[in-house]
Parts: sequence; C-alpha cells; structure tokens
Amino acid sequence: MTEESIKLVAAGLTIALGGMLPAWAIGAMSAKAMEAIGRNPEASSKMQTVLILAIAFAEAIAIYSLVIALIIKFV
Repeated sequence: MTEESIKLVAAGLTIALGGMLPAWAIGAMSAKAMEAIGRNPEASSKMQTVLILAIAFAEAIAIYSLVIALIIKFV
C-alpha cells in the first residue's frame, strides 16, 4: 500500500466513525429526552435547553472529525 492509499483509508475511517458515533449519540439522547418528557411534561422546557446544548456538542465532534479527515488527506 502506498502512502496516499493509507491516507485515504485513514481519512475515510475518521469521517465514517466521526459521523456515525455522534449520530448514534444524538439519537440516544433524543430518545431518552422524549421518555423523560413523557413522564414529566412540566419539565420539558428545561430538558429542551439541555438537549439542544448536548446535541450541539455531539455535532461539534462530527465537525472536528471532518476537519481531522481533511488534515489527514491533504498533509
């Protein structure tokens, strides 16, 4: 395997895992938040704020993996 092919495989794995795992985490967080809101509807505004913040952090991890994949590919 050449150095270029190793870079492409590494970049592909980085973006695949970096997109898949945050997506799984966002789904799990959303499911648990919906369960909690179903049990206690009065707390939905507080949960919504925390959920949006947590989703933003998980999405940031996906963006960081994209940046790392681009760095691996072009450096």
